[in-house]
Amino acid sequence: MREMEERGQRSNRRLVLVPCPFQGHITPMLNLGSLLHSKGFSIVIAHTHFNHPHPFGFPNFTFLSIPDCLPKDVLSSGDAAAIFASLNTNCEGPLRQVLSDMMAQDGATESKISCVIYDSLMYCAEAAAQYVKLPSMALRTSSIGTQLIFSELPRLQKEGYFPAKDHSSKDPVPGAYPLRCKDLPLFTSDPEPMMRLIATTLDIKTSSAILWNTVDCLEKQLSDQVQKKYHVPFFSLGPLHKVAPASPTSILEEETECLSWLDKQANNSVIYVSLGSLASMDEREFAETAWGLAKSGQPFLWVVRPGSVRGSEWIELLPEGFKEAIGDTGHVVRWAPQKDVLAHRAVGGFWTHCGWNSTLESISEGVPMICRPCFMDQNVNARYLCHLWRVGLELEGDLDQKEIEQAVRRLMAGEEGKEMRLRAAAFKDQIKLSIEKGGSSHAAIEELVNFIISL
Repeated sequence: MREMEERGQRSNRRLVLVPCPFQGHITPMLNLGSLLHSKGFSIVIAHTHFNHPHPFGFPNFTFLSIPDCLPKDVLSSGDAAAIFASLNTNCEGPLRQVLSDMMAQDGATESKISCVIYDSLMYCAEAAAQYVKLPSMALRTSSIGTQLIFSELPRLQKEGYFPAKDHSSKDPVPGAYPLRCKDLPLFTSDPEPMMRLIATTLDIKTSSAILWNTVDCLEKQLSDQVQKKYHVPFFSLGPLHKVAPASPTSILEEETECLSWLDKQANNSVIYVSLGSLASMDEREFAETAWGLAKSGQPFLWVVRPGSVRGSEWIELLPEGFKEAIGDTGHVVRWAPQKDVLAHRAVGGFWTHCGWNSTLESISEGVPMICRPCFMDQNVNARYLCHLWRVGLELEGDLDQKEIEQAVRRLMAGEEGKEMRLRAAAFKDQIKLSIEKGGSSHAAIEELVNFIISL
């Protein structure tokens, strides 16, 4: 009875969630919304026009669109620092108005906004919340390890490690084991705009807490290290895709028929290949990948996003003779239901770009990885996967079909892959315990609920 009364009280409390408009950020924010809704809170998603989330899977959420006025030349430039600067500049005013309008409506009802939870890359939401005198919290969608190295970049820049001027790319970074200079999140020839963006996101100003999509069995020691830099509580809630009720978070259409193909494959036989929602490759890399997979002899499920191969619409640049060579051994799709794929009994390995969502989804299912990071935090995640958690092997340098073939065989059929699979299975068990009653993530979620109520 008491729990029902508490849930009834929470339903009058609205939480405004502000996601960053990219797939790797939208997914954990929607998962967080689903989790908090399951705890009785009302959820409002305040999102940009650009790359907006689909509301159809969330009938109990309110979706409010914020004009972002992103200039086409900024968007087409691919300059992340410029895109985020434009988003935050353009969205702060409209978000203030949205919050003010909601608070005016609250005066005529019993409901009220308890707080604003924003992706740390959408830092304008913290400023908008402060303007209308609402508490706020930051959601960090990358690993704590990444945030730790981000905070060290100014020091490393002064010491010449970032960008690596006086050091070899393979030199270890002091105070940042197991990272090398080449693993640092290099951006462009001019790192200053991104350095300013990182400094802004690390400064939480007036926010009341930091929420993390991570789990203590992976990052507890790092969490303790980073928390010393802040004066607010941390809540390690993850993996959010595991603790939240199942819901569709993809902004791309998933081809679920690939699950039927997987049903026909042997246990742990399939290598799943997906480089995320942003990475791209050229025609040579595409051909080398195709032949490397084919010559490995291993069944594979390969995600090729339309346009992800530069100069193509989809798979028309597949090398001649490839389809005949693989027969039914391989299956190519535009986009896959990744969580379901990784949980499938047939999948025994994942060739990944090492985005944090993909990393957590793979470890949560006990699936070891071939690590091919592309940019930003992916380099850091890959290094942790291969040299700290030891559930991945690195695929470095220019893509070469012989090296791809060897890497796939090492992971899927070699002794090294077997040992990584055992370690990954142990992490899967630890994560399962962490989200059950008595576990670290379960406890953090309950603490967060109480913390929100206390604001």
